[in-house]
Amino acid sequence: MRGRPAVTAATTTAPAPAPAAPARRARTVVDDHLDELGVTLAALRTHAPRFASWGTELAGRLRRGQRLLAAGNGGSAAEAQHLTAELVGRYRGEREPLSAIALHADTSTMTALGNDYGFTEIYARQVRAHGRPGDVLVLLSTSGRSENLLAAAEVARSLGVTVWSVTGADPNPLAQASDEAICLPGATPSVQEAHLVAVHLLCEMVDAALGRSVVQEPGGAR
Repeated sequence: MRGRPAVTAATTTAPAPAPAAPARRARTVVDDHLDELGVTLAALRTHAPRFASWGTELAGRLRRGQRLLAAGNGGSAAEAQHLTAELVGRYRGEREPLSAIALHADTSTMTALGNDYGFTEIYARQVRAHGRPGDVLVLLSTSGRSENLLAAAEVARSLGVTVWSVTGADPNPLAQASDEAICLPGATPSVQEAHLVAVHLLCEMVDAALGRSVVQEPGGAR
């Protein structure tokens, strides 16, 4: 007589061990990041006199009809465009619009120049087109070594355009190629985050120098 098939006991898989103290690890990551940023921001604080000088100088030039040009690469391009948006629009108080151009924002021009002249020339050629004596070119770079920014700085100074750069730690080639520079120590993420603070500080100083001239009530909130 054929026997019944043997019944085997079901095997159970032990649950995977839970990650060890995820909250503690997350807190460490956050603390480390903010501690690194704090070092960079402390260095930024020492440049208060330069921000005051730049804000007063830029406000005077923009009021006289000069313009600001700005450029960067990657995240620094985003910061440069943030700067021009605050000037053409408004920062805190309502005031007259100010002439400011982010050189990377025109994608058709950027891709045409990159295709025809190479990436190194994408900003330099636009500076030749738009730059006039007395204008200001602001260049942002965490490394201070981007060839296209160095080329733009060289062309700008040959045209009588004042070059200000905000970079990572010095010494670096872009700081040396600029008329004035703010150089910040720290890891790349910390420097990039501090650059946004630098952009806002410059806007703050420009508005203070202009007295935040009121044109009309703000049309909407951001």
